[in-house]
Amino acid sequence: MEPVSNIQKWALITGALGGIGRALVSEFVEHGYQVIATDLNNSCKTLNNVHFLQLDLDAFVLDEAYAAEFYSKISRITAHKGISTLINNAAVQILADCSQLSRKQWQTSLNVNLTAPFFLSQLFTDDLVANKGAIVNISSIHATLTKKEFVAYATTKAALSSMTRNMVLDLGNRVRINAIEPAAIATDMLKAGFDGKEEQYKRLEMFHPLGRIGTPKEVAKLACFLSSDDAGFVQGACISASGGIHGCLSDPL
Repeated sequence: MEPVSNIQKWALITGALGGIGRALVSEFVEHGYQVIATDLNNSCKTLNNVHFLQLDLDAFVLDEAYAAEFYSKISRITAHKGISTLINNAAVQILADCSQLSRKQWQTSLNVNLTAPFFLSQLFTDDLVANKGAIVNISSIHATLTKKEFVAYATTKAALSSMTRNMVLDLGNRVRINAIEPAAIATDMLKAGFDGKEEQYKRLEMFHPLGRIGTPKEVAKLACFLSSDDAGFVQGACISASGGIHGCLSDPL
């Protein structure tokens, strides 16, 4: 897909300072978008065609006035043109055994990973309809395949993928909505978790049929495609980006 020349299309990307988030911002800018990049953490960086906003998704979910003020900020930034793409990328990954998970941990997981994407989609529906826009939810392989202590994260991602499919029935042909379900992606956070564990990292790579894990840019390129007119007939899809690992049986024998 060739970069577009019209820079008046606006993309709103949450979780923009993480590994996948940074790749999303760069990819959409490369394809001619003006990007509103949000994150819980503030950023002092200034980039061409990128507007940074701090966004607390917990507060966004719980405080309607906070959400309304956020919408007003976006409206002012876009000169009331509104966004044409919403990328729900932000997520928290709280790991705990189901017998130990606290109510706060459970509710935070739901707020950030599921409820915020829903209400962001609802808040910007009119803008997206007016701009013939698209929503891309960054879900996870954990929506269908998970492991111990991932119950909160996996449950929210399964619900996010389900929400993606179900919202289609209400949105119809007005707004396209799709999800990406990545497996292991080579973010700084993932690499830091394998610091000093090079052999384990190599085993993780080789367990993927492609012989490697994914890159943030590959996820970003797929999100950019799903936001484009080239993906015009793709609606309500939850697309695996797993390097084939979603087909692997983990068999001890």
